Amino acid sequence: MAPVTLPLGISRLFQQGKLARMVRSFGGVSPQEIGLLLKSITSRRRPKLLPPINGDFYEISDLLSEDERHIQQRVRNYMEQRVRPVVANYWERGEFPHELLNSFATMTRETLGSRLDHLEGMGPVLTGIVAMEMARVDASFYTFFGVHWGLAMGSLDLFGSEAQQQHWLPLMLRFEQIGTWSLTEPEVGSATAAGLRTTAQREGDHWILNGAKKWCGNAPFADVNIVFARDLSDNQVKGFIVERNTPGYHVEKLEGKIALRIVQNANVRLEHVRIPEANRLPGVRGFRDVARQLGMARGAVAWAMTGVAMGAYERTLAYANERIQFGRPITAFQLVQSGLVQMLGNVTAMQTMCMRMAQLYARDGSISQERASLAKAFCGERMRETVAIGRNLLGGNGILLEYDVARYFADAEALYSYEGTHEMNTLIVGRSITGMSAFL
Repeated sequence: MAPVTLPLGISRLFQQGKLARMVRSFGGVSPQEIGLLLKSITSRRRPKLLPPINGDFYEISDLLSEDERHIQQRVRNYMEQRVRPVVANYWERGEFPHELLNSFATMTRETLGSRLDHLEGMGPVLTGIVAMEMARVDASFYTFFGVHWGLAMGSLDLFGSEAQQQHWLPLMLRFEQIGTWSLTEPEVGSATAAGLRTTAQREGDHWILNGAKKWCGNAPFADVNIVFARDLSDNQVKGFIVERNTPGYHVEKLEGKIALRIVQNANVRLEHVRIPEANRLPGVRGFRDVARQLGMARGAVAWAMTGVAMGAYERTLAYANERIQFGRPITAFQLVQSGLVQMLGNVTAMQTMCMRMAQLYARDGSISQERASLAKAFCGERMRETVAIGRNLLGGNGILLEYDVARYFADAEALYSYEGTHEMNTLIVGRSITGMSAFL
């Protein structure tokens, strides 16, 4: 039998008589277990090089032009460098980071340029990519931008007169004036198509608005509100520009939210608010016009949901790579890998669905309610499942803001509900594919 050569350190212990005492101290420890211990002590393992964390597993960014990829990276850099470091603190306090508005305005102006001049100026694909990148870091900051640019400025772009556009849009592009948007009411949410309770009555060259609105994003600090009301003369929906200091216009911040806590939502009361005819949006002639904008918004929210799921997946994987249990990272365990793969599969399905929706939008020049609603409903379910898996994989740390996943988990609930509930979007698609309306 060939002689066994012990490592130098072990040989010295043996010569000093210490090794025998150490072995006896193990008592009932078997020779095999001692051998494993010695192997562990003497082995020199190199740190394992981990693959990069990539939430774009099917490389949808390859479908973008070089300019679009550059814009995507600029938006991502801003969100990572300026928003992520402060977002948890603001989220916990339920406050908006006004300190970021100047730098955000500069970034959007330098990155997107004249594309922001019109709602469809970026094109459906780039609009979706920007929404995804913002929500990948923080859904609240995306929602602020979506309300200000997509809804308030979007209404002026789609429905406003040339004079209205020339006055308001430059101010809002520079974020010198912030916009909000008011359609939902305390007693009328998904049933807005059936009739708003907020009314508008013509009196000469003015309109008198009375009613209440709910969930108005940005409203506590917004300078201008796009308000939709039912014209008493013909029962059709009309749109109006209501400025902040108009007599009879009252804003009350909504408190106690568990989601999108950075977004400043409010209840708005309109008590005999007198609006000049010059502030009526001439392009809004009924709810059908509003529905066009809602379809565009739902498509954008599907992209934002994708961003939330993408962010949750990436932060969960980063955590799992560093979390050591039983002597190794938890990514080495089967159940953790299973959860991560399910998360990535959901993210990839959402990305590819949204990309195809955007491509069809670009091809046809518009997006149907049915396609937007299917994306909103499907991505909502997948997002919810993805953030729940992530929260579970983090264990107790999954409820701490420090690791970001808790924030994604909470914010997902708001995105799941706004821009049409899951049930309403499901019924819109169901009516399209069956020819039968299941609405009450």
